[in-house]
Amino acid sequence: MTFPKLTDEPTALGIAAQVRSGALSPLEAVDAAIARIEALDGPINAVVVRDFDRARDRAKAMVGLDIMDSQPLFGVPMTIKESFDIAGLPTCWGHLQYKDNIATRDSKVVRQLKEAGAVILGKTNVPPDLADWQSTNPVYGRTVNPHDHSRSPGGSSGGSAAAVSSGMSACEFGTDIGGSVRVPAHFCGVWGHKSSWGLVSKHGHDHPAMAGRDAHDGVLSIAGPLARSGADIDVLMRLTATIPIRSTDKPLKECRFLVVMDQPVCPVDGAVRGPIEAAIEAMEAAGLRVDRSSDLLPDLGAQHGHYLRMLNIAMARGMPGPDGRRATATDWFDLLDAQARNEGAWENLFATYDFVLCPPAPVLAVPHHDGQIFQSEIEIDGKMVRAADGLAYAGIATFPNLPSTVLPVGGTGGLPCGMQVIGPRWSDLDCISAARGIAEILGHG
Repeated sequence: MTFPKLTDEPTALGIAAQVRSGALSPLEAVDAAIARIEALDGPINAVVVRDFDRARDRAKAMVGLDIMDSQPLFGVPMTIKESFDIAGLPTCWGHLQYKDNIATRDSKVVRQLKEAGAVILGKTNVPPDLADWQSTNPVYGRTVNPHDHSRSPGGSSGGSAAAVSSGMSACEFGTDIGGSVRVPAHFCGVWGHKSSWGLVSKHGHDHPAMAGRDAHDGVLSIAGPLARSGADIDVLMRLTATIPIRSTDKPLKECRFLVVMDQPVCPVDGAVRGPIEAAIEAMEAAGLRVDRSSDLLPDLGAQHGHYLRMLNIAMARGMPGPDGRRATATDWFDLLDAQARNEGAWENLFATYDFVLCPPAPVLAVPHHDGQIFQSEIEIDGKMVRAADGLAYAGIATFPNLPSTVLPVGGTGGLPCGMQVIGPRWSDLDCISAARGIAEILGHG
């Protein structure tokens, strides 16, 4: 089982341990990260907003300070998705008309990370309106996949995943409504976590058209971390959770898994199916119980239809959709009712199963495309399929507000492949723990 890998740079917690031991100063850690960005980012184009002078100043101010236990990321250099506000830096969401929109305050997540000792180097690239599985826009250009520059790193947190995968950033924070954390993690071979809806604050993550208005971020969308290890994902979630969360510490061998490899609306390409099937076989060989079907599974075709309707309304903030029709209040309440029923069906399933395993997307990293991928097609086992149908694998956790951890499980043809570990709402730490256990079974924990 091969795991495409680009860097041997230490993880975020690895850097923090070096700083804590005195082997590395915060300034040395930051200077090394800046040097990597300057050396590597030219062709990748991930870190599109750079804040190196302030990062060095912050790192210099840390030298000689006592490291508190409350600062587990003390001296760790990292980047943030462009859509999060950082005071003094632009937030444009990929739009030329907003390229001079300078944030006046940090988003809540940025404040939490700084309070934990992280040093922010800058911001990473996104598609316009965070609405694609590519990360290209007229302000900053195109970000490429570090594993294959002819392919996408994913979106909308594609710059985030590319920076982490290539070793330019120790860890990242992105957002996800249509797989925007999970798909880039899958495409770039890193870890990602879609948090339970409402667990991590998105205050200060506002479209620039709504800047300063503390806009309600709406349904479905979450903030979540990307990193090169499950341990990093765990600590990043603990640092940013707005309500107390804890792990049940249930042994992996006592857990029951359900695999969802196929969706009625979209097949899975063999390049994705192969690595995930190999990972599941390794789990079974290790004594884990994995079921391939269950009558408890909700109607995934109906769920996807409801998810797409809610997604389109949420993204448009109630303006007319692609069909030119504006949703009514009745439409919206009907969708909320459907979502509540769907949440109940998943809750019933999780009374029997601990976790559900499935692909983050039906394909590996897609070739670059002119225009939005979701308005086009993707190739699955030699056949062209509507790209929007591929969102079903993101929506499986998004519509019922469930947490999902993506871990790398191998690759095909030099491109990485990930797998989702989905659990009940608020079981974020359990999902991460299970994914870490699976990674150990696969030999890369």
